[in-house]
Amino acid sequence: MTASTSVPAAAQHDNAGFRRVLGLGSLLAVAVGLVVSQGVMVMMLQGVGAAGLGFIVPLALAYLLALSYAFSFSELALLVPRAGSLSSYTEVALGHFPAILATFSGYVVVAMFALSAELLLLDLIVGKVYPGVFPQYSVAFGVLALFTVLNLMGIDIFAKLQSAMAVVMVIVLLILGLAAISEGHAEGVTTTLLQGDWNPMGAGVLALTAMAVWGFVGAEFVCSLVEETRKPERNIPRSMTIGLTVIFATIGLYGLGALFLVPREALSSDALPHYLFATTVFGKTGEVFLVIAAVTATCSTLNTSLAAIPRMLYGMACNGQAFPQFKLLSPRARTPWVAVLFVAAITGLPVLLMGQDAAAINLLLLSAALAWLLAYIIVHLDVIALRRRYPHLPRPFRTPFYPLPQLFGIGGMLYAIWNASPSPEMNLKIFGTAGVVLAVVSLIAVAWIKGVMKKPLFRPEPL
Repeated sequence: MTASTSVPAAAQHDNAGFRRVLGLGSLLAVAVGLVVSQGVMVMMLQGVGAAGLGFIVPLALAYLLALSYAFSFSELALLVPRAGSLSSYTEVALGHFPAILATFSGYVVVAMFALSAELLLLDLIVGKVYPGVFPQYSVAFGVLALFTVLNLMGIDIFAKLQSAMAVVMVIVLLILGLAAISEGHAEGVTTTLLQGDWNPMGAGVLALTAMAVWGFVGAEFVCSLVEETRKPERNIPRSMTIGLTVIFATIGLYGLGALFLVPREALSSDALPHYLFATTVFGKTGEVFLVIAAVTATCSTLNTSLAAIPRMLYGMACNGQAFPQFKLLSPRARTPWVAVLFVAAITGLPVLLMGQDAAAINLLLLSAALAWLLAYIIVHLDVIALRRRYPHLPRPFRTPFYPLPQLFGIGGMLYAIWNASPSPEMNLKIFGTAGVVLAVVSLIAVAWIKGVMKKPLFRPEPL
């Protein structure tokens, strides 16, 4: 009886909801395009400047932590294949309060931090290369408006744009890194690097793990597109693991190239080290090269976020965890248009409030990373909880060597949170900013669950 009624229900959902049009290539572009942002370009160079070749240690650790969350998200996305992503998994594993807290603090609020920082960085770079040409904030808000409209037009346009931008961005970063390595090797820098102190920070280099993790967060955005994915049982896990590996190789070559030509002290202290790197390698031409990298990186990150986060809100609204207006789909394009406009609005607000302050940008990025890490801890707990509650349930994807990746991921994320910044003063600001956000989200979540949903905070829903 259950099997006979589930098929027409699923068919009806496909007809009334989203369309399955995304393949492996599109998902891979999402995984890579969301992660490799301008913020990543800046923070990875600052990490390389602080630790030299020793930065490979926290970078490799961050890559393994990223694979652990990719395994957990893959298992959950195929067990609970809903657009709500983390909120849908957590409501059946831990209850509604952790579901709302994880999704809003780890994704919706992060959009306010990270996407705003991306737009501010783009405005800074364009203003530095073309001074006086564009009015302040015109580039940031122009890009935000453009991609908001494009995402309202449908997932097909999103997929085509995302694939093109991700390819261009990775190629630009690889060219930059390889050109610097080639030029530095010709000048005899290789011997100097290998014979010098490869890890000046010693064991303290592990404190840069949180910074390195920022280079790998966001690949799981493919999971919120599961209802629009062809063959999700194959394409969801592959897109994340392949994407994270491509990112690891790209960041490694990019950072190594910077060490060949730019002094470490300059990389760690400059507010725009990617500008310094590009102009050192290619001179004045490097400015144009960097503008291409900056535009594609920011637009790719923004494009993915405006596609994925509204679908998380759509899923939450379907579960009763958010305003029902977020469930509204446009008749022709089948996009959650209210949710898209909401994410665009909360992205643009901090741009006006923070201004073009490089220190504020760094604080936004690190605070976003901390909130994101908390969401990853919750997703690992979701896997453990559902394995215990439903041990015999068929799973299209099962985490290899369970529960070791989950335990490693939880421990590593907690360590990264504790060492969010090498500077104690910055740590205080990061914890303060993230703490205020988590407190506000918690109060709203409690009020919504008790006042609107009329449900217990921590009672899991039936799967």
